[in-house]
Amino acid sequence: MILKKTEVGVYSANCYIIADEQSREGIIIDPGGDADKIMKFVKDNKLLIKYIVLTHAHGDHIGGVNEVLSETDAVLCVHKDDLFILKDRKKNFTSQMRGPIVEIRDAKLLEDGDVLQVGDMSFKIIHTPGHSPGGICIYIKDVLFTGDTLFANNIGRGDLIGGDEAQLIRSIKARLMELPDATTAYPGHGPATRIGIERMTNPYLK
Repeated sequence: MILKKTEVGVYSANCYIIADEQSREGIIIDPGGDADKIMKFVKDNKLLIKYIVLTHAHGDHIGGVNEVLSETDAVLCVHKDDLFILKDRKKNFTSQMRGPIVEIRDAKLLEDGDVLQVGDMSFKIIHTPGHSPGGICIYIKDVLFTGDTLFANNIGRGDLIGGDEAQLIRSIKARLMELPDATTAYPGHGPATRIGIERMTNPYLK
């Protein structure tokens, strides 16, 4: 498995490019900006991007979507409960940020338990509302991409549109803490962590 993390945009959001080494099919998670950096890696490694998946529809995670879509044949995917945010520049904050305006109405709508097949890799969608109504995490083998749901020793905000901190904590405890301790969690900002570490040390999960 090819796995590339790139910090993008003015808020240094983590964009992840994951691809199957044999088929070269790949997925891009949260192209939040700097589409040129993202596409350089894609082109240098001759990847065929099948899906662009948004862990949620806030501006710092979607700023590069339009350009990446224009340069690939990828299908854009977002959880159905975040589509109303993706469609509205004010709700997704791209009208307030230094960067492209994003208002997208047409996307593949995800639900909890959906599986995206990319080459020999299966990406399972885990709905974890709380940071946003349609916040998701993406699970493959012993790796979890957590967006702004779970950070190293922290959690996402619950005070944005449709957010709810109590719901976010319930999502993490019920859906993520059931995963094996050795699962590596790659968040939407900051360094990676492990589920076992967060289970023991994250102050919000006590």
